[in-house]
Amino acid sequence: MSLQTRLTNWLETHWLTPAYSGWMLGGLALFFFMAATNTLAGWLYVISGVTAALLAIAALLSARNLRGIQIVRRPIYPVSAGDDLTVELLIQNTTAQPKSLLQIHDLIPHVLGAPVSKVIETVNAQNPQYWVYQQPTQRRGVYRWQTVQVRSAAPLGLFWGRRSQTVKATAIVYPTVLPLTRCPLVDEMGRESSLQINSDRRAQSASEGLTRSLRPYRWGDPTRLIHWRTSARYGELRIRELERFTGGQEVIVCLDSGTDWDEAFESAVIAAASLYFYAAHQKFSIRLWTAATGLIQGEQRVLETLAATDAGEDQVNDLPALPLIWLTQNSLSLDGLPKGSRWVLWQSKLKEKVSTPGILIQNNRSLQSQLQDSLDRV
Repeated sequence: MSLQTRLTNWLETHWLTPAYSGWMLGGLALFFFMAATNTLAGWLYVISGVTAALLAIAALLSARNLRGIQIVRRPIYPVSAGDDLTVELLIQNTTAQPKSLLQIHDLIPHVLGAPVSKVIETVNAQNPQYWVYQQPTQRRGVYRWQTVQVRSAAPLGLFWGRRSQTVKATAIVYPTVLPLTRCPLVDEMGRESSLQINSDRRAQSASEGLTRSLRPYRWGDPTRLIHWRTSARYGELRIRELERFTGGQEVIVCLDSGTDWDEAFESAVIAAASLYFYAAHQKFSIRLWTAATGLIQGEQRVLETLAATDAGEDQVNDLPALPLIWLTQNSLSLDGLPKGSRWVLWQSKLKEKVSTPGILIQNNRSLQSQLQDSLDRV
């Protein structure tokens, strides 16, 4: 950035900078003043004085037009990568005089795109203006910015002024969740444990008919659970309380975020989100592990964690000593996995055999189809 540009920006943000017409009018005022000093013609003094007074009035009006503008930002709701963020700003006029011809610039992060601008014709004291715009997203992440600029040359267009306001914003873009119809990686997790890895659906069907106790009927109880023989004996409805099992082994999806990755890390984050939600849909007890957060649970918390995670982050939590699904690019880390674990490896091939099955992710196929493939046992 040149010295002239920096000087212009400093003047515009701290005071005012002349527009092209302002420079022209100022030059004419100086010309008439110099001509008047040479000729001692009074009418030339009058022209230069009137021109200078017009410039001073224009500067005062432009500066006053920027005062009393207050901007409030509404919360930005999270979206998934590829969807549009909805950004809402409320422009208020806290003075009694209307403000006209304002340029509003929202300085979003360059990763999201160029600054977004809008021209507002008039802002009255009792009539705030709403500005809602859609910002496309391409990549997951947690984006923060805080600067909104108000720029104006009204009413005469001779001087530009720009004032910045701190209006904090946080936009969360979740990773894409692939719709998996099947996933042997999760379905076969811990199958060696037989009864302990039954899905919640099997546990529920197996528990039907196993009565733990009887209790009085409460409003809203399903009629299929009424024990009619006991109800007839006591003269009131009795409900069977079934024995329920927490069948099925817990599934832990672990993202190797503590090591350096190449561009495949984004694919690994998408895989982690997809596996988590597939396992949750299949009624597994599912948790996510990253190097920075450790074990976490809950859909929103998991999505926010995956949106904010980065490759090579500080590892402050040890890997759990439980069967897990390990998402990594480092093939050397596969040998130390707990018994019964699975892995997803972003490499074209394995140089050595490993004792646990998993999936090799290839670049020439879609991630969604590969996550639905059978496991590689090498």
